[in-house]
Amino acid sequence: MLESVEVYKFGGASVRDAEGIRNVGRIVQRHGSKQLAIVVSAIGKTTNALEKVVAAYAKTEVDQAQSLLAELKDQHYTLTRELLGETSAAYAKLNDAFVEVEWLLEEPYDNAYDYAYDQIVSIGELLSSIVVHAYLRTLGIEASWIDARGVVRTDDLYREAWVDWETTQQQADDKLRPVLQGGGVVVTQGFIGATADNETTTLGREGSDYSAAILSYCLDAQRMSIWKDVPGVLTADPRYFDNVTKLDHLSYREAIEMTYYGAKVIHPKTIKPLQNKAIPLMVKSFVDPEGSGTRVD
Repeated sequence: MLESVEVYKFGGASVRDAEGIRNVGRIVQRHGSKQLAIVVSAIGKTTNALEKVVAAYAKTEVDQAQSLLAELKDQHYTLTRELLGETSAAYAKLNDAFVEVEWLLEEPYDNAYDYAYDQIVSIGELLSSIVVHAYLRTLGIEASWIDARGVVRTDDLYREAWVDWETTQQQADDKLRPVLQGGGVVVTQGFIGATADNETTTLGREGSDYSAAILSYCLDAQRMSIWKDVPGVLTADPRYFDNVTKLDHLSYREAIEMTYYGAKVIHPKTIKPLQNKAIPLMVKSFVDPEGSGTRVD
């Protein structure tokens, strides 16, 4: 039986560099000994960079695709070196993730763009979660790295896959619950899943919030928290408007309406799984973790 499990989702901005990942570590340490599942997005602009790899591959510009991938490899190895030194086991795991893409790039492009997109772009979340997991372990946190593709089962609608909820629930019970029941922390990826044939799929651009909501639903979470670079849900985008204020509370319906009309602070698909089980959503600031944030319930 799980008690008081929480799900934290950290977006690309919160893990964009070594200091960002150190801050994630501090937030997780503040959480204490409660059961916790962490969902991680790709680091910084990694998804955009991987989309350029896909575009080059689709144009059969293989040398360009490989060059772009090599740049990403250097960035992630440099980040790992800064956080973990020269001898971390994370390097081998990072290399395994890159090899998945390198093998694909050696195959002739077969005009299945959406399929290629999911196989290539999906590694962004794998890479970031490997680094975050390894760093949390250095802090003495009993963290287990779990591949979301073994938990979130989907159909084969590449780039916009639909969740098979029954199988996902079963796999969450089998793979996540034992770790959490043992007092450990789960580190996994947003945005990605897999078909019954173990082909990698993605849940739609910016879909990591949705991934966290899926796991929150399957784990009957007490709360889900999205960690952002804003203090909570705001009345307008502060980049374009003055006198913007934070909303302390929203109903599920109000949050759905805001996403429908273009608010980007919460992914549109996120709310429904939470609403179905009355799981509160907190939108919190990773800059000011003590801040009250916005509660959606």
